[in-house]
Amino acid sequence: MSSKIKTITSKIFSSPEDPSFQKKLNYWRFMEEKLVFTNGCFDILHLGHVDYLSRAADLGDVLIVGLNTDDSVSLIKGPERPFNNQQARASLLASLFFVDAVVLFHQETPYELIKTVQPDVLVKGSDYKEEEIAGRDIVKARKGQVVTIDLLPEYSTSGLLEKLKKK
Repeated sequence: MSSKIKTITSKIFSSPEDPSFQKKLNYWRFMEEKLVFTNGCFDILHLGHVDYLSRAADLGDVLIVGLNTDDSVSLIKGPERPFNNQQARASLLASLFFVDAVVLFHQETPYELIKTVQPDVLVKGSDYKEEEIAGRDIVKARKGQVVTIDLLPEYSTSGLLEKLKKK
């Protein structure tokens, strides 16, 4: 296995309970890093995702991405999704230099993962209202920030799928 692939796979954690993830979290907390958390399905990685994630990373020192497992994507998006399996999606996200960790979660929302991470900043797209954001109560209780980021209007997975269907 190449050293680059090892770097990518070392950022992927199978669950919030993964001892390696717990060790990383403890290290980042000890170093007083500002933890930023976001989540999603990231089924077909596109420029909108890269823009969103890079701007989320700019809000702190460490970007942790919660990634829905295949089963939870199917619950949210329907039985025909995801197109890419969780390992492929995790690897693509982890290959972005500004993503520090990708943690798989199987619930419909990342609430339990957010309880574990205890981020300083919780980020979602501006298509969410703050009161709709899972985990906002956890972050607010710690005097953290809940931030919404405007999405690139021309880029969405649903939009890309519609274009593909038309062709």
